[in-house]
Amino acid sequence: MGKMLRVAGTIGESIVDGPGFRYVIFTQGCPHGCPNCHNPETHDFSGGQLIAPETLVQDILKNPMLSGVTFSGGEPFCQAEALCAVADGLQGKKHLMAYSGYTFEQLLALPDPWVRKLLRKLTMLVDGPFLEAQKGLELRFRGSANQRVLNVPASLAEGQAVWFEEYR
Repeated sequence: MGKMLRVAGTIGESIVDGPGFRYVIFTQGCPHGCPNCHNPETHDFSGGQLIAPETLVQDILKNPMLSGVTFSGGEPFCQAEALCAVADGLQGKKHLMAYSGYTFEQLLALPDPWVRKLLRKLTMLVDGPFLEAQKGLELRFRGSANQRVLNVPASLAEGQAVWFEEYR
């Protein structure tokens, strides 16, 4: 058995946490402390519950209607190794995306090698901290205008953030 994942919870069927019909994993623990965060209960690194990545994969694959999986939080990249195990179990079966309070550039600078490994498994990343002053209810899949909806494979290939233009 691999590294356990500490989760605040999951949503088995969501249409608001990314494109399509999605399963959402809310990781537990976040270092950002964004004022008026949408998920403040996920900040405590000792909260939530431990779950095996394989258990999540089995639960996700039970629903053939799901088009994708979203890693949310908390801060998913604080548990990149365990999320890589989830992603590996879903490889080629589901669209994978993540939300992060870090920017793409900050993620690339983190010393944890699992962060880059997890990025390579994603199609989409919504990056940057939530900023109350830039909050926008009309923004698709993001809470504030400073956040970007990035094409991860293109961003990694170009070495810089590349938007999914349809979400700009």
